[in-house]
Amino acid sequence: MTTDLAATLDVNGIDYTILGIYFAIVIAIGLLARRAVATSEDFFLSGRALPAWVTGLAFVAANLGALEILGMAANGAEYGIATVHFYWIGAVPAMIFLGLVLMPFYYSTRVHSVPEYLRRRFNRPTHAFNALTFAVASVLTAGVNLYALGLIIQSLLGWPLWVAILLSAGFVLVYITLGGLSGAIYTEVLQFFVILAGLIPLVIVGLSAVGGWDGLKDKVTNNTDIGGAAFSQWGGTAVGNATNPLGDWIGIVFGLGFVLSFGYWTTNFAEVQRALSAKDLSAAQRTPLIGAFPKIFIPALTIIPGLVALVLIPKLGESGGPTYNDAIPELMAKFLPNGVLGIALTGLLAAFMAGMAANVSSFNTVFTYDLWRPYVAKDRPDRYYLQVGRIVTVVGIVIGIGTAFIAAGFENIMNYVQALFSFFNAPLFATFIVGVFWKRMTAWAGFWGLVSGTAAAVFAYLSLNEKLGIPAIVHIESVQSRNFWGAIAAFVVDVLVTVIVTMVTRPKPLEEVKGLVWGVPDPDNPDAADAQNVRAWWESPKVLGYTALGITAVLSIIFL
Repeated sequence: MTTDLAATLDVNGIDYTILGIYFAIVIAIGLLARRAVATSEDFFLSGRALPAWVTGLAFVAANLGALEILGMAANGAEYGIATVHFYWIGAVPAMIFLGLVLMPFYYSTRVHSVPEYLRRRFNRPTHAFNALTFAVASVLTAGVNLYALGLIIQSLLGWPLWVAILLSAGFVLVYITLGGLSGAIYTEVLQFFVILAGLIPLVIVGLSAVGGWDGLKDKVTNNTDIGGAAFSQWGGTAVGNATNPLGDWIGIVFGLGFVLSFGYWTTNFAEVQRALSAKDLSAAQRTPLIGAFPKIFIPALTIIPGLVALVLIPKLGESGGPTYNDAIPELMAKFLPNGVLGIALTGLLAAFMAGMAANVSSFNTVFTYDLWRPYVAKDRPDRYYLQVGRIVTVVGIVIGIGTAFIAAGFENIMNYVQALFSFFNAPLFATFIVGVFWKRMTAWAGFWGLVSGTAAAVFAYLSLNEKLGIPAIVHIESVQSRNFWGAIAAFVVDVLVTVIVTMVTRPKPLEEVKGLVWGVPDPDNPDAADAQNVRAWWESPKVLGYTALGITAVLSIIFL
């Protein structure tokens, strides 16, 4: 559990005024967005009418929650500069692949969700299984953001954590229920800039306190247990003799950089939903590509504070001291004056609400469109599904309150979240990517591959971490490396089972998979040529994507 910061966060009237103004603006956005909600598509997908710059910023802001702020700062303190792998290998390439390659499959088919794509490509059992597992994953991840949000409220007011969690949940519930996805997205755009305004001063003040970048390197190298290894991306990644805190290069490249990264960014509907709300296919493609640019530079706002906290916060991560999750709040309490503290607190609250809102808005869409409508209440008026969506939003928030206390039991919430991704995203990515590029893959191969991959991920987690009495198959020191290898196991098992089942079952006729498989276009699709309608060279998806890749490659070499 975390330490109680209530006595150390010296907030005053200025800080509370800034927080109050922010909350008032968020509620106003929800009320204004509500006016545009007339149909279920308005509520769940913003009527597919938003411009690319809005969806692009919302795309990255939806990920800029507890996982990004507290989790990556915790990783920075625990693992050092190697944490950039979660960005430059573990995010940007997958975001570019989504924009350039996969968005046409999503957007042009007019699907409301990733599970709906699986239903059309495979069958109803595959669809139902994925919808159920995604719903579970959404509320578990929402709990992470809600826990972090409650932690900050606790620090502000000194309330018990459970009271702070309830208050936080109620506030998020109000603006999502009012404005649906539009309310969430426009709030996320605002939150993106508030988050930057809160974290940038913290980085500047923190670096100044330790003597700049050179001073930070010297102090971490000489005064902490991780030492000089904190400033090496690839040092100590030899297979069989890994000393890097993230493990060996196979786990980093294939487990994180391929399976977990591509699984998260290309099949996690909390992200894909933002792109599907764009006004046309070109804007949908540009959504993750626009989001990739701030993603490249966010490590400076998360990893550096983690390293600064490692030097300046006594007993950080040690028994009896603050946990790694407390790195950012502890630095805020130590350095920021009133006014700036209010902005930083607002930024943190904005980040956690953005993350939770993304999970809850995707949960209500998948539950309504992929579970309730096809399996419980078919062919009802559109207004009925709109009301179900609002009710399910409340249910999702309530479940998220329970899962918040699961997250509270982890010293580093990033370890917890990566384990969840290995369970849910890794097998889904295997099924999805094979189904997109292999037209021979059969419907039942999709189902059994997904089920077996999920089972393999759970077994790998239990055995590699010696849970429930299952002995470790191999000993892997790094918790994160265990998650990476678990994801690899899930992917490999899923693909093997998919190939075997495909060989003994009959594929769908090509007529039934038009527009759903690479190389089998749908000539009747009006969106097919829309991606070519680019008004200027800087709006070209390829230009945006390759530029982001180039910047990432240069930075990776500089910080090698």
